[in-house]
Amino acid sequence: MDSLEPELHIFDEIIRLSTKIEDGTPTRYHLNQNAVDQSEPYRTMTYGERDTSKTHKTIMMVGETGTGKTKLINAMVNYMLGVKRENNVWFEITDDQSNRKQAFGQTTSITVYGFYLQESPIHLTIIDTPGYGDMNARNEKEIAMCLLKLSKFHDWIHKVDAVCLVVKATQNRISDRHIYIFDAVQSLFGKDIVENIVLLVTFSHGAYPKNILTAIEEATFQCAVNNENEPVFFLFDNCQGETFHEEYQMIREQSWNVSFRGMTGFLKFLDSIKPKPLQMTQHVLQQREQLDKTISEIKSHIQKIKDSENFEVEVTYKEKVAIDRSKASMAMCCTVCEENCHYPGCWWVSNLSWCSVMKNYHCTACTNKCHYSQHVKEEKIYVTKKKMMTNKDLQKSNVKIVDSVSKKLEELRELKTQKMKLVIDAFHCVRTLEMIALNTDSLITLQHIDFLIDELKEIQEPEKTERLENIKRRAGKEKYKVLKYMKMYYQ
Repeated sequence: MDSLEPELHIFDEIIRLSTKIEDGTPTRYHLNQNAVDQSEPYRTMTYGERDTSKTHKTIMMVGETGTGKTKLINAMVNYMLGVKRENNVWFEITDDQSNRKQAFGQTTSITVYGFYLQESPIHLTIIDTPGYGDMNARNEKEIAMCLLKLSKFHDWIHKVDAVCLVVKATQNRISDRHIYIFDAVQSLFGKDIVENIVLLVTFSHGAYPKNILTAIEEATFQCAVNNENEPVFFLFDNCQGETFHEEYQMIREQSWNVSFRGMTGFLKFLDSIKPKPLQMTQHVLQQREQLDKTISEIKSHIQKIKDSENFEVEVTYKEKVAIDRSKASMAMCCTVCEENCHYPGCWWVSNLSWCSVMKNYHCTACTNKCHYSQHVKEEKIYVTKKKMMTNKDLQKSNVKIVDSVSKKLEELRELKTQKMKLVIDAFHCVRTLEMIALNTDSLITLQHIDFLIDELKEIQEPEKTERLENIKRRAGKEKYKVLKYMKMYYQ
């Protein structure tokens, strides 16, 4: 009997309930989950039955596409199962990512893996977010919205023990793309969670990850730090689940050792850190959603105002013209009512109060029965005319505004009032995020700053304008350089 067979027997039942993926060293199996819920924009997949009396840890995995999150999740599962290198087996809880995209489309954002092995001392929930950086800002927004729904409507995910930023050890420089990704990740959370954010460094051969730590520092990424004030990190190799030929077993052993040490250290960290509730993170996500919605509404109102300001109406107005001398030589006209009170048939008199249409010094003919002093006797009369006029023409003219025009102007004033309120609401969203968000100068916020500054200036809010100008100055030129990159590639 092979000396490895007794060790392998402990996995007989797990293997029996799994699906073989590939023979080899190691032989790969897919763990058949006992529950898969695809009814939400996120999905949940569980293995085993959760025991509420056991210690439970919830971790979230975030990072750039291609950093190896999927393999890392499987490495965690094998560690929890107690798999050793000499067992020559490898279990996977994740599915094929290409199938996942085909089945759920681009809108799939989050998968929640519940790993509840009865033999394990702890139960683990892994919130797996899709990779960042797929040249589509909509994906990042969907991740945020799915996380918000997940934290609000699943009472068993109301706190998180660790947020794991997965990064590659081979990354040796920081680009605008990486800064954007790091910024987007930080923009998900409240500032109370910073000490629970750690780095999981993949594709590592066990060496000190100087390059990636330098990149993290350059990107001003906020996370937990150790006694040397450097980011807390754990190293993992990503190839222990791959099939190795006999001559490469030394590399396989090294891979296992690196990941085993990393997982041991990471679980010790989970034991030492206090989990954080997601209320503040919920608030951050709600404020970001509200800011985007409010900015969109402001822009919609601006367009409506432009359309309303450009309206054209048929206006009825009075204009004085010369009398037809064949009909009369004089006319008594009211300048207030713009009416011809005595025409034709009016004769010259030295005192207008003597005119036959006057009684007790007031006109008996005009609509308002005006005083005789409001009248004139001359060789002109009022004629009713019609013409099309724009709003701007009306504002420049002395034409009396009729009811239909008055209604349009009232609607315009109401739109401007609503827009003003929305601008103030957007400002308060930014101020709230400045107080509670981990990433106070998020690119998500900065993309709206210039627009809001202009709108605040228009409604004459100098103090609020200055507050946003301070945020802009604090962000600095480098972030605006990344913002330009983001608008170019991720809109």
